[in-house]
Amino acid sequence: MPYPIEEKLVIAVASSALFDLRESDQVFREQGPIAYRAYQEEHLEQPLGKGVAFPFVRRFLSLNTRFPDEMPVEVVLLSRNSAITGKRVFRSIEHHGLDISRAAFLEGKSPYPYIPAFNAALFLSANESDVSKAIDYGYPAGTVLPTRIVDEEGDPELRIAFDFDGVIADDTSERVYKDGQLEDFHQHETSKAHIPHEPGPLADLVRRLSLIQQLENRALDKDPGYKRILRTAIVTARNAPSHERVITTLEHWGVDANEVFFLGGMRKRRILEVLKPHMFFDDQRSHLESQGGEVPMVHIPFGIANQ
Repeated sequence: MPYPIEEKLVIAVASSALFDLRESDQVFREQGPIAYRAYQEEHLEQPLGKGVAFPFVRRFLSLNTRFPDEMPVEVVLLSRNSAITGKRVFRSIEHHGLDISRAAFLEGKSPYPYIPAFNAALFLSANESDVSKAIDYGYPAGTVLPTRIVDEEGDPELRIAFDFDGVIADDTSERVYKDGQLEDFHQHETSKAHIPHEPGPLADLVRRLSLIQQLENRALDKDPGYKRILRTAIVTARNAPSHERVITTLEHWGVDANEVFFLGGMRKRRILEVLKPHMFFDDQRSHLESQGGEVPMVHIPFGIANQ
């Protein structure tokens, strides 16, 4: 019997994010839906390769193995496929040993309206249009960008990194920065250092991840040898004196990131290539690059940075 979805941290993922569908998509674009259906039937027993979100999803689901009494997380598949063409996706899920049982197959329609129905704190897709529509409706979503897949199976740790403004917090401060000078921005943030930011698209996700961290804290109290799975980081272009409002916001929300980097305009990839997160979320596409192309990047098309 499935656990109640209302009690879980749920992430919804499109098949385009979870698996490598480039070959299948090419058939669809060049030959149409009938040929696509035939292609999937012909390759039903051939598992799909790992997509950009796969290493993230696999580690995320491992939290249920650590906490079988709570079963705190779930991944739901939201797919533009029909149920028939989606058979190969579920066969691939089974092949890779992913504990995913809930799904919606929408036969070409965008899945974003179902994000709140599944209580999802995040929707990951490679379809930019679906993600943009989700954000427009106030739903938490991000576009996974093409990345070379690196999934070290001997490494159980799940590392998630976030930009701050326009991702965790809203874009009010970014607007001040865009409309003025750096000095104006620092003065604005210093004057409001005691006032928490309004939440951004992924604020609820960060809060819920903090609850998972609390589970791990209790496990560590009981067993000093416990090895944590979840590790969170904030990587922001801010520096002092604008840093304090970030800390005020996290404290107000009860969020305790494992690592916080105030870079003062340094290129974020210099940190990300050391941290090696399994997902990095940023609202500015210009920040979403890594020299080796091995850091999975997710674009959050929110706020002034995307106007």
